[in-house]
Amino acid sequence: MAIITISRGTFSGGESLAESVAQRLGYHSINGELLGETARQYGIPEAKLCEAIGEAPGVMECLHSEKKQCLACLRAALIREVKDDNAVYHGHAGHFLLDGVPHLIRVKVVANMEFRIRALTKHSNLTREEAIQLIKTLDEKRLRWTRSLYHVDWQHPSLYDVVIDLDQMTLPDACEMVCDTASMGRYKVTPESRKAIEDLALCCHLQAAVSNNRSISGAKNVKIKADGGVVTIEGTVECPVDADRVRMLVRETPGVKEINSRMRVRFWGNPLARAV
Repeated sequence: MAIITISRGTFSGGESLAESVAQRLGYHSINGELLGETARQYGIPEAKLCEAIGEAPGVMECLHSEKKQCLACLRAALIREVKDDNAVYHGHAGHFLLDGVPHLIRVKVVANMEFRIRALTKHSNLTREEAIQLIKTLDEKRLRWTRSLYHVDWQHPSLYDVVIDLDQMTLPDACEMVCDTASMGRYKVTPESRKAIEDLALCCHLQAAVSNNRSISGAKNVKIKADGGVVTIEGTVECPVDADRVRMLVRETPGVKEINSRMRVRFWGNPLARAV
């Protein structure tokens, strides 16, 4: 069946909806544990992963960004978790991290400020004014993050397949709507969609492995695509040795049948690059 992402603002009710949908469909629910799993697999501090997925890059990070490395590893870990389908992800940026999955249902949960204030103050000792300020701060932070990395407003309805207002709909009705959507033909797994997610999983695994390899200079400039086990490597590296290291890493990865290498070596001060 389909893979479901549920995006929501702070205390909008999205977590409750995700758990209800997962229980109703018998799906695996994924949220905070993804950070811990990614940290363990790639040796990246969990605090750094939290920062990468929650803070917009600074000006200088455009050139030397650990955030790209962290996001590549998070994406690879998430796709590995969901590639066998039957999963609900309700962490941050799921519809961005899983972009390219054909049978993905992107759900957006909204609620008015009063709903969110009640939910927040119920679970904290914050005053009404403090709750309002916290909600606004977190919303603005998430808006800056998505605009900085994806150049979109994460709240725009065009980014989603289903938008649910929990002010106007009960949780059971919202759950039924999402479950009914998951049963629609357009979200069923087909041989074509299965191949697409297998290709995406291999591509993201390789991209994360390359970006996390400290022996490869300029790894963030390497771009990888996969199609039925045929892997295409593009982008620039600092020297021919780096290109060899990338090719060796890719060649030794299970599932890779053939490599098309189109990497180039970048020369500082020279806009041209030589193929390697």
